[in-house]
Amino acid sequence: MLLPKSFLVLLFSACCGIVCCAADAPAQPFGDKVCLRGSLDNARLTFERTGKGTVAFLGGSITEMEGYRPRVCAVLQKRFPKTSFTFINAGISSTCSSTGAFRLGSDVLAKGPVDLLFVEFAVNDDQDGHFARSECVRGMEGVVRHLRQACPNADAVMTFFVNEAILKSFQEGRVPLTVEAHMAVAERYGVSTINLAKEVAEEMTAGTLTWEKYGGVHPAPFGNDLCAQMIDQLFTRAWSAPLPSAAALKPQALPSPLDPLCYAAGRFVDPAEAKIKQGWTLGVPEWQKLPGDKRDRFTSLPMLCATEAGAELTLDFEGTAVGAYVVAGPDAGMAEVGIDGGPASRVNFYHAYSKGLHYPRTVMLGTDLKPGHHTLTLRVAAETESAGHALRIMQFAAN
Repeated sequence: MLLPKSFLVLLFSACCGIVCCAADAPAQPFGDKVCLRGSLDNARLTFERTGKGTVAFLGGSITEMEGYRPRVCAVLQKRFPKTSFTFINAGISSTCSSTGAFRLGSDVLAKGPVDLLFVEFAVNDDQDGHFARSECVRGMEGVVRHLRQACPNADAVMTFFVNEAILKSFQEGRVPLTVEAHMAVAERYGVSTINLAKEVAEEMTAGTLTWEKYGGVHPAPFGNDLCAQMIDQLFTRAWSAPLPSAAALKPQALPSPLDPLCYAAGRFVDPAEAKIKQGWTLGVPEWQKLPGDKRDRFTSLPMLCATEAGAELTLDFEGTAVGAYVVAGPDAGMAEVGIDGGPASRVNFYHAYSKGLHYPRTVMLGTDLKPGHHTLTLRVAAETESAGHALRIMQFAAN
């Protein structure tokens, strides 16, 4: 009987008395699904020689949950037992790569220099964002490019998790759109990748793994162990030889961008900077009066709120794009949006997941703008596809 690669690694680990495979594991158990681009020497050098390290994890619910992330933290601590690590959990459920690009500064870089960043958004760019390829590239390239501009020595690892649609694509011999787009960014910038989605698809096609055993979109312990094993294999490939005594930190390459309008300058803009014409208030919503599920991380945050058609504001910003990071619930409305006094366009804040949940998402309001100063005009529309007209803005986003 053919045994799955993941089972063989677990068996090997159990025999050796360890949780995840390390340097003694089979040489290349995951083939090209574990792809080392360049090196991870900067992170290793910092961990070994300074005795300190900062490792951040950016992504959606797969990152936020107690899944692959704490397992990778344990792998790193085992490999560098004398190193004092700071681990940053910057996972927020439902968020996509565009939101990741806009919040990288506040949620990761504001905490200090980063030595190693793990990032995952393939699933959410697919099932939450329903992104075109261009938006997948703009978000993920924004994350990688911003990281390298702020922390030139930082290493990064991109992981592709899996949902049913991504699984189906791989099993039919097609590379899923979000994976292909993110992979293009990884190749451009020499970022190592973990193609967990392809590994799961191959094992399922071979009959050595089931979707139930893997655990589904939010992996079960088995699935998270498999991901951690693949990342540990990446470390083995990168760090098997001793560091040369003359090794020194080397800034990462910063090639020309795949998309010059990628969100590399992505940042949040305080909603207090908006100029209110009418109908908006800034404060914590009265959540107990609102139908729909709420997530605790958002319920104490002040938001710029409007609930009636005709509420209007303006926002001055610098850059080539502007959006709003919102929670969009059962009463989420539409907006009429204009840039620099130009014709208004209609933007719907309601999402398919808003029906029973105040759902976090970044809604782009203007893109492909000329660099420089701009003014956004935002007016709540009379038309709606929901139970109301509400707009609740946690942050504006600009690039």
